[in-house]
Amino acid sequence: MLAQPFTLAHVGYMLNGVLWTLALSALAFVFGGIAGFGVMLLRISRFRAVRIASLVVVQIVQGIPLLVILFAVYFGLGIFGFQVAPIIAAGVAMMIYSAAFLAEIWRGCVEAVPRTQFEAAECLALTRWEALRKVILPQAFRLAIPPTVGFMVQVVKSTSLASVVGFVELTRAAQIINNSTFQSFLVFGIAGAFYFAICWPLSAWSRTLERKLHVGRH
Repeated sequence: MLAQPFTLAHVGYMLNGVLWTLALSALAFVFGGIAGFGVMLLRISRFRAVRIASLVVVQIVQGIPLLVILFAVYFGLGIFGFQVAPIIAAGVAMMIYSAAFLAEIWRGCVEAVPRTQFEAAECLALTRWEALRKVILPQAFRLAIPPTVGFMVQVVKSTSLASVVGFVELTRAAQIINNSTFQSFLVFGIAGAFYFAICWPLSAWSRTLERKLHVGRH
């Protein structure tokens, strides 16, 4: 098989992969964030059994590689006769992965709010939900922004695993092009540059937010 020359058309194909990488990242982050918020509420529940049960679930998900979760969703459901599209399998797996980690990030931020804030809310006769909504969560939100933005970088890079089930994001697009051009260094170098262009601004933003938060505490 003769190698094809690398052309601008290949770059365009990779840019299309970039769009799908961003779409999958957004899908995972939005739905993972919604699920993660729910799990976070369970993690800070006043009922010990609920806290323990949610902790076990989070620990199980965090202890399993994302690739295994992806295989379980894509091939596992197929055993029961459900044909799952690659983007659906990747989206569900990424959502589960993101929910577990975001729940722990946000739980830590809620618990980082001084205990006196909870006590002050009780003195105002606020219910637990009112205290969370009006007093605790607004303060925790400020603390959660830097680590949440930092986790977004991890989500973007993790989308590359979706290539193993045939979902054509950036990494899979690079693989397909490399199979026809046999210019691995060039192809994957460009793919790496695209990932850097996506992730570096997020990383820089996260560091800036951390510095501002640190200064704001003094």
